[in-house]
Amino acid sequence: MEGLYLGCLIAGILFALVSVVLGDWLSLALDGVLDFLSLDGVPVLKPTAVVGGVTVFGGAGLLLEHHSGFGHAANAALAALGAVAAAIGVYYAYIRPMERSEHSTGYSMKELTGMRGEVTVPIPASGFGEVTVKAGVGLSNHIAASFDGTEIAAGSRIVVIGIEAHTLLVSKLEL
Repeated sequence: MEGLYLGCLIAGILFALVSVVLGDWLSLALDGVLDFLSLDGVPVLKPTAVVGGVTVFGGAGLLLEHHSGFGHAANAALAALGAVAAAIGVYYAYIRPMERSEHSTGYSMKELTGMRGEVTVPIPASGFGEVTVKAGVGLSNHIAASFDGTEIAAGSRIVVIGIEAHTLLVSKLEL
């Protein structure tokens, strides 16, 4: 049993070192080959939580074998309980809060269709101007052309009708 505990402890420590030191580089080099390990349907079974539990199992098992008077089966059961508790603790204390804090400020140009904004540089009937549109968590300036082929004055409210070659096609918003 001591070999199993030692193997789990060493494997967990190596996983932690490799993921911290080489994690981003390895993920980039393997191009997502190991993405299947995340088990998206079962949130508690994230690799970090599972490996944390395995590491605790190995460490607790070694400590119990050397410093307790229990038998091998009792030591294994106590180490397994500690591993499950550690995995759940890692998930709820670290992984879950980190997942909830991930908010991207990025957006796609396709998401701007239907958004309202304001003309900052007048848009001629057959030319380009500039509009400000709320995108993500802030305002964003974009090159714009008139969808209807009509002139739109600065300060006018607009709605984005479509996108063509990184240019927003806008129409004057009349409410």
